[in-house]
Amino acid sequence: MKTSACKLCRREGVKLFLKGNRCETSKCAISKRNFAPGMHPWARVRHSEYRTQLREKQKLKRYYGVQEAQFTKYFKHAVRLPGNTGENLLVLLERRLDNVLYALGFSVSRRGARQLIAHGHVLVNGRRCDVPSMQVRPGDDLTVTGREKVRKVVKESFEQRSSYPMPAWLERDGEKLSAKVSALPARTDVTFEVREQLIVELMSK
Repeated sequence: MKTSACKLCRREGVKLFLKGNRCETSKCAISKRNFAPGMHPWARVRHSEYRTQLREKQKLKRYYGVQEAQFTKYFKHAVRLPGNTGENLLVLLERRLDNVLYALGFSVSRRGARQLIAHGHVLVNGRRCDVPSMQVRPGDDLTVTGREKVRKVVKESFEQRSSYPMPAWLERDGEKLSAKVSALPARTDVTFEVREQLIVELMSK
């Protein structure tokens, strides 16, 4: 049985922005009922070290919308890279094509960005890409296809997300509905509150 996006936010106790702009309104589940779902949300819970680490991991997975097998692959890749494993993991997740489109404002949510990619409406360096997990690289050019319906949806998304700050490692042309990856993201570009070291400790066991 699937769990609704709002219940996931309430379960984790933080806004995961899974419902797009709704998370910024009074309809947000965290704003209305900031407690865990269920009949007895106030029941005492044993806060063990493992539970804390697992919650951080689940929170990060749900934020970027990746499954367990995908997440494990990202972690193994992060371990092989030089530098801090936790930071490497966050950078790999930030470089996902669906996350980049969301950060650029091409969609109001990561789920919407994945749908945009899966339907073949996004070009990477002039070639159609339908893989949401694709890792972008510095110098990549991203463009939305010329279908009028798609362009209208993207423009509406730009207007809704106009107040959101643009990441420093991305450049966007709102008129042409295109963008360019100017650099790799850094840890400071991850605005989501997460303690990645707890995740590393859990995955390293």
